[in-house]
Amino acid sequence: MSAPDDDVKRVPSFAATKMVFVYYCSGHGYGHATRVSAVASHLLKLPKRQVVHIVSSAPQHVFAGSIALGALYRRADIDPVIVQPVAYRVDRRKSVDVLRSFLELKDRKIAEEKQWLQSIGASCVLSDAAFLGCAAANAAGIPSILITNFTFDSVYSYLSTTSVDQDDDAQQSTDTLLTPSGHVRNDTPIPHSELIPLVQQIIEGYRCADLLLRLPGAIPIPAFSRTPSLPAEKWVDPNTRAFIPSVASHLLDSPQTYQHHDHIPFEDGLRAKPASIPRTAVSAPLVVRSPNPDVYTEEGRKKLLDTLGVPSHLQNPDTKILLVSFGGQVFHKPASRTHSRTPSNTASPHPIEGGTKHQAPDRKQGLGLALGENVGLGIDDSASHAEALSHALKDISPNTPPRTKSSKADPPAQRVAPREDVPLTIPSRKPSLRTRTRVTVAGAPPATISTSPSIPSLDSITFTAFTIPPTPDVSVAEQSAWLESEEEVPQLFPDESWIAVVCGVSKDWGKEDGEELPERFFVAPKDVYMPDLTAVADVLLGKLGYGTVSECVDACTPFVFVPRPLFIEEFGLRLLLNQSGVGVELSRSKYESGEWASAIEEAWSKGKEGKRVKRLEGETGKRREEGRVMAEGIVEWVERWERAVVGA
Repeated sequence: MSAPDDDVKRVPSFAATKMVFVYYCSGHGYGHATRVSAVASHLLKLPKRQVVHIVSSAPQHVFAGSIALGALYRRADIDPVIVQPVAYRVDRRKSVDVLRSFLELKDRKIAEEKQWLQSIGASCVLSDAAFLGCAAANAAGIPSILITNFTFDSVYSYLSTTSVDQDDDAQQSTDTLLTPSGHVRNDTPIPHSELIPLVQQIIEGYRCADLLLRLPGAIPIPAFSRTPSLPAEKWVDPNTRAFIPSVASHLLDSPQTYQHHDHIPFEDGLRAKPASIPRTAVSAPLVVRSPNPDVYTEEGRKKLLDTLGVPSHLQNPDTKILLVSFGGQVFHKPASRTHSRTPSNTASPHPIEGGTKHQAPDRKQGLGLALGENVGLGIDDSASHAEALSHALKDISPNTPPRTKSSKADPPAQRVAPREDVPLTIPSRKPSLRTRTRVTVAGAPPATISTSPSIPSLDSITFTAFTIPPTPDVSVAEQSAWLESEEEVPQLFPDESWIAVVCGVSKDWGKEDGEELPERFFVAPKDVYMPDLTAVADVLLGKLGYGTVSECVDACTPFVFVPRPLFIEEFGLRLLLNQSGVGVELSRSKYESGEWASAIEEAWSKGKEGKRVKRLEGETGKRREEGRVMAEGIVEWVERWERAVVGA
């Protein structure tokens, strides 16, 4: 909606000056930071350049792309974080303690942010997904826009779920139940009576936001839609570990069809929020960083693999790349499972009556935790999605009739079907990963990874004969147990055509204590551009987070994910993967024991055709165009808000 000439004349200061955006970014995970940097970059690239301040506890370097375009960074603790001992587990009690401590400082922080917003002449606050930013904007008398796929009121509310955070795998070792402090986890649900007053303060902050741009992979946002309401525990079926049908159906509808809560008046009461711009939510496109176009070319792929130190003989077209995206790890290689038996080729020198005593094998754990501290969710593949967002932002008015709610016969599949266990086979050729190495990297999910040891074939086994005492015969039962143990040796890769690239670790990772990296493992530089790595990867292994999921969907890279059952955002991201990508679940016990091969093979088989087509298509610029239209819509919405306030 264009502004009449007389409106422009009545607000000359607004028309003549740059718009000042303040973008509050949660420090919980890099996914928030990468999409904030992407949206900020789109705003800064518009012909009418904006001023963008980024406020976050996330480190400055993760916003490098937008800072290079002129974004201004300020570090501040503007939100509490969920405490995760490792990347896929949540410590409920410590998380609630952190939240309570933050809320004790909330009012003081809001007052400080209000004063700062007014001092820089902020036009609008954007938030992903820090409730404090929305509350501070309301106190300062300026509008705010929430850009996210979830809010933390739901995350904290879900800590009351009676579902215990544990693996379903019956062969779970004791070590996998240990936290980095070395104590057994006590995953006790937080009582509703304790959570409700804390969560209510978070909702009050989000309720101050005037517009929601809901990203794909969303879960319900109770601060906007009246239903479904909290507690979030009611949204999930504990048996299927998926949203109940009514919640899944809700998420498939356009958020503009929901019944929304009304505006919260500005705190000072000096300005009224315009009645002509109702509080609502709009589906947003996939916000994602695009890869460099040349990474899809043969030359670009070679250049990237060269920077990773991958030798030429492993860069042939048949080489498949596994991208391990958990951040730092603690890897061990190799060892069999606890219940496996490792044969010994030599007899013990200690005689026993009637024969020789065979030396007991070294039965180390295969892996335990190393102890130390749109409409709907799908992605519309046409350019019309971005245009629809632009029209939706322009057409928000109290006279706009609600859209007819489409009927859904059956909600889509909400969870990747459980895999049938694929028996591990003994390779006929010598495995490439043989020795045992321990590599420690601080500040990330501790884990231990077993790789396949060198397994002797029956033809190559030699026995030493002894005259005194004689070597006893090996019973059929012992031979069967031996062969069975060989079949149960964990296997990282499906075959030797795979290599692994580990990101988020130091260049010298794997060389502590004089030891080397596992064979066919390579370390990505810290400053590597992750969308490029995701584009060249054949499969990605990691946890479900928006940033990783969005880049996998964009690059058509199959995703093997380790579940985070206590983080409710995951259920929305699973829906997104089911609709727009390929996702295969890998239990945490199998991840930790190094049993990756079958999940990698399944994901690659499901996604290889889509990946082939994407590589032929290359980088089209579609996501950049969607981001540009979204940024234009944000600016136009703020301009209409300002005109409506002046004209009121």
